[in-house]
Parts: sequence; C-alpha cells; structure tokens
Amino acid sequence: MGEKRFAAMFKGDRAIWALVALFMIYSLLAVYSSSAGIAFSRFGGNTAYFFRSQLIMLALGLIIIIITHRLSVYIYSSLANLFFIAAIILLVLTLFIGVRINEATRWIEIPGTGFRLQSSDVAKVALIIYLSRVLSQSQGGELNNFRFVTIRLIMPVAAVCLLIITENLSTALMIFGISILLLFIGRVPVKFLLAYAGIGIAGLVLVVYLITVIWPGNNRVQVWKHRVENYFSAEKTSDDESYQTTQSRIAIATGGLFGKAPGKSTQRNMLPQSNSDFIFAIIVEEYGLIFGAIPLILAYMILLFRGIAIAKKCDTAFPAFLVLGLTLMIVIQALVNMLVASGLFPVTGQTLPMISWGRTSVLVVSFSIGAILSVSRVNNARLRNEELPEEDKKNEGDMI
Repeated sequence: MGEKRFAAMFKGDRAIWALVALFMIYSLLAVYSSSAGIAFSRFGGNTAYFFRSQLIMLALGLIIIIITHRLSVYIYSSLANLFFIAAIILLVLTLFIGVRINEATRWIEIPGTGFRLQSSDVAKVALIIYLSRVLSQSQGGELNNFRFVTIRLIMPVAAVCLLIITENLSTALMIFGISILLLFIGRVPVKFLLAYAGIGIAGLVLVVYLITVIWPGNNRVQVWKHRVENYFSAEKTSDDESYQTTQSRIAIATGGLFGKAPGKSTQRNMLPQSNSDFIFAIIVEEYGLIFGAIPLILAYMILLFRGIAIAKKCDTAFPAFLVLGLTLMIVIQALVNMLVASGLFPVTGQTLPMISWGRTSVLVVSFSIGAILSVSRVNNARLRNEELPEEDKKNEGDMI
C-alpha cells in the first residue's frame, strides 16, 4: 500500500523523473565542491553554506514539481494573461528598484526576506505560457494575418525583450530566439518570422544607439562590445571575463577522460563564478569527459527528445506548445552555458539549469519540469483509458 502511494506521487514520464534525480545529484556534488573555498572565506569557515542553500532550494524545487505535475495544465492556460501582466510589472519594478549586482540590475529583493528574485527567469516562463495559449486558440487561420500575429504574439515578445535587454542582452536574445522557434512550430508563416527577425535586428541596433547616446561612456554596450571583441581576439586580455574563460578551459582540459576525482578541483579556487556560470567546467574537471560532460549532455538531449515525444502524444494544441516551449527553454539555456564554459561562445551569464547554484532559476525550472510532467501524466492516463479528473478534460484550443 505504501509503495502505491509513493508511486502515485510521481506520475508522468519516468525518464524525466530519472533526469530530475540525476540533475539534483550532480548539482549537490558540484555545488559543494565548487563553492567550498568561497564559502570558507565569506562565511567564517562554513564550507557547507552553499551546499545547504542548494539542498533547501532543490527540496523546494522537488515539492514544486510534485505539486505542479498533479495540477491540470489548463490552469496555466486560463491564467496566461494574468501571468504575463504580472511578469511585465515585475520587469518594470526591477528596472526602477532592482538590486544591482556585477554592474547589472537583474534582481528584485523581496522586503524582509533577503530573497532575490531574478525577474527575467519568471518572465520567460510567463511568456511561453502566454504564447502557447494564443497559438492554441489561433489555429483556425488567424496566424496568416500579419496584423494579428504582430499585435497578439510579437508585441508581447518585444515588450519582454526590451525590458530585459539593457541589463541582460543574452537572456533577451535567447527569449526572442525561443519565441520565434515556438511560433514556427505553431505554424506562423516563415515569411512573417523572417520579417520579424529583420525587425529584431534593426531594433537591437536602435537600442544600442540609444544607450550610447543616453548613457555615453561607461554603459552596457561597452560590456557587450568588449565581450564579443575579446572572444574573437587572437590575443586575450587579462580582464575578468577573459580570465574566467581561460580558467574554465584549463579546468575542462585537465579533467581528461575520467577527471581528477570529486572534490579535487584546483580551478574552483580560480573561477569567481565556479558554482554558477562555470559549474560545468568544474564538473568536467572532477568527473572527466566520461562521467561528467557526456552524461550531462546526454541528459539534456534526452529531456529534449522526451519533451518532443510528450508533445506528439497530445491531442490538443495548448499542452503541446507549452511542453515544447518549456523544453526548448531549458535545453537551449543548458547548451549555451556549456558552450560558454568550453570557450566556444562569448560569456553570457546563463546558468546550467537545475545544476548551478541558484534560487529563482531552480524554482522556475522546477515549475517548468512539473508542467511538462503534468502533460505527460494526462497523456499516459488517456492512453491507458483511465478516467481523468474533470479539470484535465478541458479541450483548450484546436486539435493538433
């Protein structure tokens, strides 16, 4: 009886549940090892500070996954507009009263708690839910109307990107790219998407120009320019970003096939962001190509394939678009992080989903995985001809 209750708590795609467990194991091991030195120096010898913090966040994340995957996915559809409006308000508040860290204002602090919320993480999930809802309701021909697509789909994407771009260019570009990809999957004509891509490039140029005019001298444009120039430069400079990239490459190169063994990293003491942006490098250094890099890359690829498989089994549009959007968000961010750590992409500040030390990112990714599992749970029950709860029977959007 106890086993049945335990199994009932974890419904949905078993492969994804296994991936969640794998990500959490890697996260706890890597965060503890990579941040021991930082924790010792900052918190009076308490080397377990970041480990304990990550353990708490992963436990909260697991609770979120369990709760979310038992909820009807159509709850998110009914609240899509509210989520989107709340995300826009949060982004605006961040611009005006946000906490500035590392020369960027990306966080808003909840008064009295000390908890910092990264508003862009919340906004990208809210945007995916909103786009999935509109796409699911517009499969009858509206998507061939340029005006409709522009007002209902592209303008919300542009609003989110514009509110993020001045402080977090990489996230804004990633959100725009994922949105265009989701619109393509949602059957928006390619000619429209090409036009929007051109408008997006022109808009980026305009934003760059306005920033340089309004804030001459030291501004975010100089940071972006420096990162790109440094990446393509034959002679790397000795600034912080070049230093981090160099140390990350050393960590990966010295890890070899089997790594130096858990807790034996030397570059963790050299990398300022060893437990977040560059945690992949520390994992490869300690566990090597065989037990570090390849398993993680395969894990994210399996997540992508399982997401596609779940979407293909959906008999309505909204769950399919939601699963594809959330899966693409997680996997693309993971690939960007690993490319940066390997020195194959300019520094972006993107964390490794469910593995890097973090708070908002862990909770948001947990919510996303829970939503994916919710769709999988309903698909599995329907294929087994089980009776579904009334809230799971809603037919939101046209049939695929």
